[in-house]
Amino acid sequence: MSVVRGLLDKYGLAPKKGFGQNFLVNAAIPQRIAACSREYAPGDRPAGVLEIGPGVGALTQYLAREYDRVVCVEIDRGLIPLLGEALADFSNVTVVEADFMELELPEFLDEHFGDLLAAGGSVSVCANLPYYITTPVIMKLIEGFPANGPLPFSAFTVMVQLEVARRLAAEAGSADYGSISASLALRCRVEKLFDVGPGNFLPAPKVSSAVVGIVPHGGIRQVIPDAPEDPDELLRFAERVSGLIALAFGQRRKTLTNALSGKYPKEKTAEALAVCGLRADIRGERLSAEDFCRLALALA
Repeated sequence: MSVVRGLLDKYGLAPKKGFGQNFLVNAAIPQRIAACSREYAPGDRPAGVLEIGPGVGALTQYLAREYDRVVCVEIDRGLIPLLGEALADFSNVTVVEADFMELELPEFLDEHFGDLLAAGGSVSVCANLPYYITTPVIMKLIEGFPANGPLPFSAFTVMVQLEVARRLAAEAGSADYGSISASLALRCRVEKLFDVGPGNFLPAPKVSSAVVGIVPHGGIRQVIPDAPEDPDELLRFAERVSGLIALAFGQRRKTLTNALSGKYPKEKTAEALAVCGLRADIRGERLSAEDFCRLALALA
């Protein structure tokens, strides 16, 4: 706490609510997050990590010990000189002043990690994400790359609000299951790693947090091998599945036949559900990512 306060005071800074800044002040937490992140990366290859929102560098310093290369994206211009001081001892860290949500991810990845990936290395993502932008950041990482292929990351290890962590890792049929749960499952597996109490932050948030690991798998064809093999057809199929998920959870209290009725006739949806072995009155929250894929095939 005293170190973080001292750095902020030295540069005349304070946590900004507009950026959702809650800085870690318990060194054990970022150390554990960095170790969890590195466990997902292949141990026998050069490994890099993209950190979103390094803040005062509490997590960055431990990532620099675990990874060969660390690239941080920080939106707050006032923190750039502070980070220069806090990370001066780490030659493998690059801080980029930018709004992560405005980045073209494929180009950014190629610029900062292209040589590492060409050498057979891996790239991970690690972050203490602001609560207000958690879902947009995660979906940008997923949707920034074509859905007809695997994601170019080893894993995302991110700290989020506890309630969000439960949604990300929820299974079909559970109370926390939602559109983001199903959408993530099309391309990743998600596990909640550990909880983090409010007292570990400055300022202390009003809610608890949790760290989740999001690990990309082989893509939608791993979820359903019957998906189209042609890349263009597979991309269109992935878009249809995503559309079904959006419709299903846009009106989650309705049965699926009613929720999809604006796009598909009810009788057609009922027939497709029967082909999939699902009840005609089922709600979307009961369908797994695989179920949504099977339904997309049946409706086609």
